[in-house]
Amino acid sequence: MGKKATPRRVADNEAVAVGNMIRVSPRKLNLLAGLIRGKKVERAIADLTFSRQRHAHDVKKVLQSAVANAENNHQLDVDQLVVSEASVGKALVMKRFRPRARGRVGNVEKPFSRIRIIVRQVEESA
Repeated sequence: MGKKATPRRVADNEAVAVGNMIRVSPRKLNLLAGLIRGKKVERAIADLTFSRQRHAHDVKKVLQSAVANAENNHQLDVDQLVVSEASVGKALVMKRFRPRARGRVGNVEKPFSRIRIIVRQVEESA
């Protein structure tokens, strides 16, 4: 009598992880997402580990979460995983004010982002 199970939104050979409320603008975070798109997971983690950008650690955590989801929830082989999709979107924007000259005010926007990483198991061609 329960509810019907919702179908998976990704394919059977894919796993997904989402990082919400990352305190960086989406434009800057998309540079890191572009760094790992299409790469093997081992290479992507190595690139994020040695990246000089401050938010590479947050992206690396989301990527490791996607790998753990693939291994534990969907029984995929970790050695054959590739980052098939890494998309960045806007979350909320905190609006603050800064006093300026002659009694005026300047707007300060502090954006947040979200990142969605999908890893896919690919068969190695011999």
